Amino acid sequence: MIRIDILTLFPEMCSAVMRESIIGRAQKKGVVRVECHQIRDYAYDKHNRVDDTVYGPGKGMLMMAEPIARCFEDLCTKLGKKPKLIYMSAQGEILTQKKVKELSQESNIAILCGHYEGVDERFIEEFVDEEISIGDYVLTGGELPALILADTISRMIPGVLSDNICFEEESLYNGLLEYPQYTKPAIWRGQKVPEILLSGHHENIEKWRKKQSLLRTKQKRPDLFEKYRLSKDEKNLLQND
Repeated sequence: MIRIDILTLFPEMCSAVMRESIIGRAQKKGVVRVECHQIRDYAYDKHNRVDDTVYGPGKGMLMMAEPIARCFEDLCTKLGKKPKLIYMSAQGEILTQKKVKELSQESNIAILCGHYEGVDERFIEEFVDEEISIGDYVLTGGELPALILADTISRMIPGVLSDNICFEEESLYNGLLEYPQYTKPAIWRGQKVPEILLSGHHENIEKWRKKQSLLRTKQKRPDLFEKYRLSKDEKNLLQND
């Protein structure tokens, strides 16, 4: 089981997403637990302010350190330990499947969602263990990135998906893109499913899938293909193309 705590100004938004579909069912089964915490509850003035103007020139508001610190410290007290705290930030390491697999080994992760112009640097230096980005672009808040991270980690936990093969054969899990897939009918608008998939010969189908995965990665993501170390059998598959 893994527990994921999300520190946010929009807990209802995060809770609504994580209650649905596969992750929602996983929570009901007890293999994943996601809790969302309202940072504004830890504000210390009558207006419940969590942001203020930045020092120096420039426009925009910045989330203050103290409300976030109070929220996180209260979480640590309730848990009896400090969970690994991740801040979703454009300055962080780009999220990859390798990082997801690494984080899925943790028993408890807390995710901080920034807003406005971000978070007071002093909180980051004091509490944050790791900064993660979902890509080189900017969003209005950290909630969507946090949900992406929580989803990608959760689906790696045993018992969330019906079988490990559900994610082990997916794009990027082993450094390659996934092979093309088809469903019924066998002919759709004049386009046929590849004959090999109708043959019932499992060994040949697996070879075809591996070859297609290699070719698709080479064509669509040459950057990934260059990093991938081909086995002898995989080299032979490509030579027979």
